[in-house]
Amino acid sequence: MSTSSTGTVAAEAAARVPRSRVILASLVGTTIEFYDFYVYATAAVAVFPALFFAKGDGNAALLASMATFGAAFVARPIGSVIFGHFGDRIGRKATLIGALLTMGIATFLIGCLPTYLQVGLWSPAMLTILRFCQGIGLGGEWSGASLLATEYAEKKKRAFAAMWPQLGAPFGFILANGFMLLLTIWFNFNSTVDGTDHSFLVWGWRIPFLASVVIVALGLWVRFKLEETPVFQQALQEDKKVKAPIAEVFKTSWLPIIQGTFIMLATYVLFYLMTTWVLSYAVSPTGLQINYRTFLVIQLVAVLLFAAFVPVSGWVADKYGRRSSQLWITAAILVFGLTFKIFMDPSNVGQGKDVELWRILLFLAIGMALMGLTFGSMSAILPELFPTNVRYTGSGVAYNVASILGAALTPFVAVALASRFGVFSVGLYLSFAAVLTLVALFLSPETKDRDLETI
Repeated sequence: MSTSSTGTVAAEAAARVPRSRVILASLVGTTIEFYDFYVYATAAVAVFPALFFAKGDGNAALLASMATFGAAFVARPIGSVIFGHFGDRIGRKATLIGALLTMGIATFLIGCLPTYLQVGLWSPAMLTILRFCQGIGLGGEWSGASLLATEYAEKKKRAFAAMWPQLGAPFGFILANGFMLLLTIWFNFNSTVDGTDHSFLVWGWRIPFLASVVIVALGLWVRFKLEETPVFQQALQEDKKVKAPIAEVFKTSWLPIIQGTFIMLATYVLFYLMTTWVLSYAVSPTGLQINYRTFLVIQLVAVLLFAAFVPVSGWVADKYGRRSSQLWITAAILVFGLTFKIFMDPSNVGQGKDVELWRILLFLAIGMALMGLTFGSMSAILPELFPTNVRYTGSGVAYNVASILGAALTPFVAVALASRFGVFSVGLYLSFAAVLTLVALFLSPETKDRDLETI
């Protein structure tokens, strides 16, 4: 069968599937996966240090909690290899269902775990294992959802179409943190004064983890109704599958893996500074000493800008190109890193009841807007770097190796930097990551006009 005829078949297959179904399947799945992922991140700051680690120095418990948080990022490249293998061999649909189940089961079981006072060291050990499983699930989810969106999209509108799974990140964050906020209000929990005997820390924190089983069931229902992507169907018809996608991708596409990893680096560092680290810094007795509930409200307001700028990112990338738009956005991130002392140093913004909340909100708003601009088109950029028969594996490996460098280390390093050198050093850390991403973008090709049907 010729390339032109198979391309026609692929186009006809895409036309048979309602665009709304593709959008829903990619958006709902990533929203659920990121909800599961972020609900852990929120609890890692205010819940897990008190319940899953030995009593002692508060900073030590927080650092230990951040270390378990980072375990998922170590697992994510493994998940991308496992699910990438099946995604490039069997298909996108079945693999995405498996990734969703892996994440959902792990999250539910975290809600069932005993605490340190009940089982000792077994408690943080089990927490780390389940966090690792969460990472495996998300490692297979993102690249599959991105391919779902890009491989069904029109060529000239690929970045805008690919932004739908990216919206799962802010939507999942809003769901996770919004749920936690409502629970703290319901339980009347104040992180600055309440101890471990408070009902929220006794059992209330478990509710968001246990409730994930309901939304996972919804995600599975949506994905079971989906068909395989037309681009992958064409690869099957041309018998272009490879036996070992991971070996093939490192043999033929090792340079795009390196490029994609560092293109994603600044995005990851920015996001986990704006979510996980800033939350720990804001509520810490050695930081800004803001009430946990108050800061969640500020963070949720700011994350709306993240969601708002994701579609803008897709539109800009389609109009002006992936590489050129990302160069400007990353340069802005570099400059933003130099403003941390102005916005977040206690000597400038105050502490506790005297803190200037408007300045914190402005800081988060700028950071989240930049996050939406840089993150929105990534689900087009990374898949476009790779051929069809290794696209799931290649884009997943690049995305998730970047998660180790830019996300797993970031909260841990930022806590250590802030405690030793002050908040300005955390901003320099972000600016350094932006420099590395700028270098990667300068050395990478423009992929706007690439043909995804090319094997």
